[in-house]
Amino acid sequence: MAAVRAASAELGFAEAAPAWRLRSEQFPSKVGGRPAWLGAAGLPGPADLACALCGRPLAFVLQLYAPLPGRADAFHRSLFLFCCREPPCCAGLRVFRNQLPRKNDFYSYEPPSDDPPPEAGASLCLQLKSGAHLCRVCGCLGPKTCSRCHKAFYCSREHQTLDWRLGHKQACTQSGDLDNTVPDHNFLFPEFEIIIETEDEITPEDVEKEDESEIVGSMGFKRSTH
Repeated sequence: MAAVRAASAELGFAEAAPAWRLRSEQFPSKVGGRPAWLGAAGLPGPADLACALCGRPLAFVLQLYAPLPGRADAFHRSLFLFCCREPPCCAGLRVFRNQLPRKNDFYSYEPPSDDPPPEAGASLCLQLKSGAHLCRVCGCLGPKTCSRCHKAFYCSREHQTLDWRLGHKQACTQSGDLDNTVPDHNFLFPEFEIIIETEDEITPEDVEKEDESEIVGSMGFKRSTH
């Protein structure tokens, strides 16, 4: 009789975390907030992130850091899940992949430090190291700019209009870094880090032992096996 062996599983728990742990250089797994893109190559554009039903921009749900062992081109690899959150649609789930080799133009060859960086409290940055600009509302690629200040970038007219109503109208003509004045647009989901733990493998023998221990603890005696 062949032995049956259950496969191990990875469990994810959403926990609060400081902002610096959720940045791209920490290769996070997280839910909500803006996506922590790895680089510029392979990023979905506005057309890729438009709901197929209502046409509105999809919202970032979560990302998982999932490198592929043995694949030099996927030493760093993250999967990104988006959905439409506009009622009554609320559909359009879509998954994207972003990956890089270990030696690349954006990150150190060595693993990131577990200690917070000196600029841990720095403001949100909406420009990737590659130079690509991100939408002020959703954090996805922003090819459109404000025609007045040319400093605010957006993925769509919908998000430009939303940002204009919620503060950019007043901040548009002011000097300085607009990244310091990004308002809460109520478009993003609440942000948490996903802590992943590997569940130990369970064999049939382990299950039998657990069943017997439950019987002993509840009944005060052990069932005879004869």
